[in-house]
Amino acid sequence: MYNKINPVLTEEELYGLYKNMNKARIALIGDLCLDVYWTADMTKSELSRETPHHPLPIVSERYSAGGAANVAANIKALNPKSLTVIGLTGCDWRGDMLRKILKAQEISCDSIIEDKDVVTNCYIKPMRHGISDVAYEDPRLDFENHKAISRKTEDRIINELEKVYLNVDVLCVSDQLTWGVITPRIREYILDFAKNGTKVIVDSRNNIGKFPGCIIKPNETEAMRAFGVKSSTVENFASLAREQARKNGTIAVITLGAKGSLISNGETVTLCKAKKVLPPIDFCGAGDTYLSAFAAAVASGAEMQIAAKFATLASAVTIKKLHTTGTASRDEIMKISG
Repeated sequence: MYNKINPVLTEEELYGLYKNMNKARIALIGDLCLDVYWTADMTKSELSRETPHHPLPIVSERYSAGGAANVAANIKALNPKSLTVIGLTGCDWRGDMLRKILKAQEISCDSIIEDKDVVTNCYIKPMRHGISDVAYEDPRLDFENHKAISRKTEDRIINELEKVYLNVDVLCVSDQLTWGVITPRIREYILDFAKNGTKVIVDSRNNIGKFPGCIIKPNETEAMRAFGVKSSTVENFASLAREQARKNGTIAVITLGAKGSLISNGETVTLCKAKKVLPPIDFCGAGDTYLSAFAAAVASGAEMQIAAKFATLASAVTIKKLHTTGTASRDEIMKISG
């Protein structure tokens, strides 16, 4: 029902891929997020005089790119010829911090729209520890938008899309939020890229079934929800990958976590096994890394199985980077490829 391959690339294959990647032009559109980590040392906490609570004394703070911003950071780490990031932030401290992080990674913010009527998507993760080695995460604090962006903001985003039309090898889409930048109207413009012959690679949490003609990359949970898969066996996902590839007239990829990823062209289905990585590991952002590396490889002209192997190796690098999303460089992938 499906073939199996190991995520192994030779030095010759990787050097050839990197050579072509130097000419790759990639555009990314999606929901930019800021990830925040606040660490509280509870040994420093004293009972509040005003309320019957012990406050969280924050002793360290870290900020990193999340969502589509993490996809951008991962693409940039692979050094394509060009990367254009199209997205949206609010006029708030979170947006300022996110832009600062992106600029520090030499990612241009020229195509990132600023809108005073939206909030910058942000996920704050308070971590607390005390006398023992035990540490745990408090309930996350989320900043998200809860209404559609304005027609005027849509126009501004579409204008940025039009600037890269016909001038990119791959358009990468990271559609993560209910009220994000990939509105129905903007989705139609994205579909025009695919109709024109540009490769469009889509990761969509809630709308993966609405991108005909595009290469889709759902994870197993998204695939089950979108396509009504009842049993999460590899065989069922393999049948689904073949069906969706035929329906869309292009490649379909379904990532399965530790089981690997399935790639189908509508005829054959291949399971690219996951790279074995010893614990401790952190899966946060692994899907973003896979999407980024897969898109960079496709933009470089790689065959789909090579792209899947490359994306698998890149993800194996970042899951070893604990308590952060992380990126995978060319050298890091080279070291883990054997």
